[in-house]
Amino acid sequence: MQKYNSRSEVPDKYKWDLTAFFKDDKEFDETYDKTLKMANTLSNYVGCTTDANKLYEFLKNEFEVLVLFEDLYVYSFLLDDQELGIEKNIIRKNKALQLGAIITNNTSFFDSELLKLNEKEYNELFNSNPKLEEYRALLDQTYREKKHILSESEEIIINELTTAMNHFDDMSSNLLNNEHDYGKVKIDNENVTIATTNYRLLTKNKDEKVRKKVYNLFNKKIEQYSASNALYLNSYVAMNDKIAKIRHFKNSWEQKLFNLNLSDKVFKTLVKTVENNLDVLHRYYELKRDVLGKDKLNMYDMNLELAKSDTEYSIEEAQELVRQAIKPLGSEYGKRFEKIVTNHYIDYCQYKGKCSGGYSAASLNQDSRILLSYNGNLDSVSTIAHESGHNVHHQFVNENNPYQYRYVSNLVAEVVSLTNECLLSNYLINNGKTKEDKLAGIANILDVINSNLFGAVREGKLEQEMYKEVSNGGTITKEFMDKKTKSSVKKYYGSAVKLDRYTKNKWITRSHYYMHFYLYSYAICISVASSVASKILNGDKDILNRYMDFMKCGSDKWPSEAFAILGVNLEDEKIYEDAIRYFDSLILKYYEIMNSEVR
Repeated sequence: MQKYNSRSEVPDKYKWDLTAFFKDDKEFDETYDKTLKMANTLSNYVGCTTDANKLYEFLKNEFEVLVLFEDLYVYSFLLDDQELGIEKNIIRKNKALQLGAIITNNTSFFDSELLKLNEKEYNELFNSNPKLEEYRALLDQTYREKKHILSESEEIIINELTTAMNHFDDMSSNLLNNEHDYGKVKIDNENVTIATTNYRLLTKNKDEKVRKKVYNLFNKKIEQYSASNALYLNSYVAMNDKIAKIRHFKNSWEQKLFNLNLSDKVFKTLVKTVENNLDVLHRYYELKRDVLGKDKLNMYDMNLELAKSDTEYSIEEAQELVRQAIKPLGSEYGKRFEKIVTNHYIDYCQYKGKCSGGYSAASLNQDSRILLSYNGNLDSVSTIAHESGHNVHHQFVNENNPYQYRYVSNLVAEVVSLTNECLLSNYLINNGKTKEDKLAGIANILDVINSNLFGAVREGKLEQEMYKEVSNGGTITKEFMDKKTKSSVKKYYGSAVKLDRYTKNKWITRSHYYMHFYLYSYAICISVASSVASKILNGDKDILNRYMDFMKCGSDKWPSEAFAILGVNLEDEKIYEDAIRYFDSLILKYYEIMNSEVR
């Protein structure tokens, strides 16, 4: 796999094309000025909730502003992530953030005004101007928050303080991805610089000495700054906790449930079902231990692949592999995937200074762009399948919904990405030319389910403990996180894994803790995704049609309503048990193929 020292070395065909957002800085600045001017007119609509015609005009103008703003923000966000630490990029991103604060301030009157209306007055608005029905679901979702919305001045204060303070994720990310010097390791007589973008790949190296050195150097460095990371995390959690209580919620978790319109039973059922079946997860680690020929797995062995495949995929080969894997989803889905490849929606390559990991970011007006740290292995191919799922989902949502309903809940979004990963692994299992190819397919989906179901529940439960600690007057410290992390890892990993002094550090690199209970979304979604993928692969045309309808759902539907289209009840443990049984069957399948004579 070609290695690059900087962005300037990367061929244009492997970079994302952002010109659909803005051709250059001049167009960005012109759009910014236009948006700012429009945003400053929104405060003129104070009192619009008593006039149905003026209310309609306000909502129409507000979304015109939001469409322009989202392009400005997403564009600046993407440019900053492609080269962290560049002053021009940081200034542009902060400028967009400030514009967002202005828009919020100039519309802060609206919610409190709307919620002053009694039910009769509220319903009369729709009788007076039937066009308001276009926004009915949006307004209903706001009106249900009647007791949680504050006065206009209080909303402005919260927004101003949040905008000024909420940079804890950025500080942690910059420390981990840009400022730390993790050292170098010699591989094949070449000194390789350790970075967050290649850490996972380096800890898959066959040489145990290399893995151990990379693991130790990386963890020694992050441990030096773990107290700082705990401070960032504590501040983020405390901010969310205080805002939730100011809004008359008992705690931040209650606010999250309210925002999703879900009962706590969903998550209690999920956690209970997973923790009642940890013996299945322990069997997975026992399988990994046996396959790798270890008495016990070391922590620096955990990224080793079950299947010892040395296959390296070019970017073009990865595109084709995903293309074949998603064929069961039909031609309409396939056309949208081709749009991703043809229009250069993906920024593939890694280099020092680029934000690590992978994500898909869309605006209300533009298809998403995908950031990767492509390494040429199957894990990277799987990431393309995952993030492409998000992109295609956004295409369906944008095509079938007006601007005001193009927002997608995280709880729904991960189903489509994880379904793609299930399909990719199934394709490898059934079409692999060798035993190693087939085993690699099983290993990949086992890893996906492990991290997204078992791993997400473990860390989601830890996240709840963090919020509980702060809500009860405590503080998230390095010692608190170290203790909780090591205890949970011991419980979930079982006796096949040997813990060490750095096991407690796993929390430090977890950016999802800055995403307010986002982790549980993965656990729910992989459970639904494995079920959907299995049925589609078995030729169930009804579920395929339902799945297409599911992807078209906008934010006028609650997550539970979207899942109902698939016939799923999130309070029923069956969907989670099915996912765990599927995981267990894959372990058995791995043993079966491993011990077979098939080559």
